[in-house]
Amino acid sequence: MNQSDGPFGLESVFQTQRSAHRDAPFPEWELRRDRLRRLERLVRENEARIEAAIDADFGGRPPIETQIAEVFPSLSEIRSVSRGARRWMKPRGAWVSKWFLPARAHVMPRPLGVVGIIVPWNYPLYLAIGPLAGALAAGNRAMLKLSEYTPEFALLMQRLVAGLFRPDEVSVILGGAEVGAAFSALPFDHLVFTGSTAVGRKVMAAASANLTPVTLELGGKSPTVVTPGYPVPKAVARILAGKLLNCGQTCIAPDYVLVPRGSVDAFVAEAGAQARRMYPAGLADSDYCSVIDQRQYARLVGYLDEARAAGTRTVDLFARPPRDDAAHRMAPVAVVDPPMSLALMREEIFGPILPVIPYERPEDAVAFINERPHPLALYWFDNDRARSEWALQQTHVGGACVNETLAHVAQETLPFGGIGPSGMGHYHGKWGFDTMSKLTPVFRQSPLNAMGLFMPPYRPIARRLLALMKRF
Repeated sequence: MNQSDGPFGLESVFQTQRSAHRDAPFPEWELRRDRLRRLERLVRENEARIEAAIDADFGGRPPIETQIAEVFPSLSEIRSVSRGARRWMKPRGAWVSKWFLPARAHVMPRPLGVVGIIVPWNYPLYLAIGPLAGALAAGNRAMLKLSEYTPEFALLMQRLVAGLFRPDEVSVILGGAEVGAAFSALPFDHLVFTGSTAVGRKVMAAASANLTPVTLELGGKSPTVVTPGYPVPKAVARILAGKLLNCGQTCIAPDYVLVPRGSVDAFVAEAGAQARRMYPAGLADSDYCSVIDQRQYARLVGYLDEARAAGTRTVDLFARPPRDDAAHRMAPVAVVDPPMSLALMREEIFGPILPVIPYERPEDAVAFINERPHPLALYWFDNDRARSEWALQQTHVGGACVNETLAHVAQETLPFGGIGPSGMGHYHGKWGFDTMSKLTPVFRQSPLNAMGLFMPPYRPIARRLLALMKRF
């Protein structure tokens, strides 16, 4: 980047891509396919380097978790859009109102131009590749701003992208908050941000100056409900699998769990047993991820200190020690029936702390959820299909799983996105292709048409025809 060209050299990179788009505004399928193949090569040929870089950034992240949560879904997303994009980019037929026949109409998906993608630290590969695959499939150029909190991965990704893509195709931007703010203020044709709601507000405000459309993938406190009669061990196994992946540092992780009052003790006891089955060596287990850094670790410790000072019951789910301050490693903790005034009940937890909240009736659980901002995800554990459908109808959430956690995000056929404070817009698969395309309506007039009858000077036949048309 040319540091003399505007703040951080961003404008130069942007104008390079904008100019390239103007010169070739509608890439043919062969070029789009080539770009997707290069993106797939980037992931496939560098898996070990990617795993090592993310492990270094986290101070301990199991390679298998990077495979499960980043490498596999990244390749799956690339394959999905590669299979479908040639079909999606073709004109889509549309009906014409009967009064305009024999005219014809269609919808033409056009590339938007230059797409900006702001990538968070928690899943730096997947949350870069997912939206990038959609952008490239739709025929766009892309600039990626990677997180300063994953510096090893960010530098690696910048080098890998530079080795496979021209700067006018894909560019990776590094830097801290000031660079991120300047990046958000560029006049992109679309901007994708994944991160916290607080930062999402700032990104949207910056984008609004250019009327840049945004896709915001935020977070919030995603609830889990275990209904009466659902087997507690089955629920606990799936909830902890979703909660403890990446040490809870997942935007769609179960944030808290609502449990029938009479099942709270059984749930907590089973959670401890399940946590120890999953990670027999506790904090020393090589399959257990670290909290990414001391900043996030101190935030989580503060949540627990406040809860304990308030007299709230907390249960360490591993055998001791419950944490390692120097290595920013924290064991999972159940917090039983916490006061709503606690920070961990007001803020997204984003870590291995699980509030367990008793309720009397399923209606009370749904009311509890609906009293709070719309979450990114809902997890409902229930063997009663009718009640599950009722719960889905009564709640307003970004996405949902019944008797599972996290799995909806891995389905390329489903749109992924939030609602209200948890985000706006969708991507994945065809949903991402359409988000990053302008679906241009095209009306093609027939030589034989009656439009001349409705032009000034208006004759009596125009009024008679309008009267007839309003009846049908």
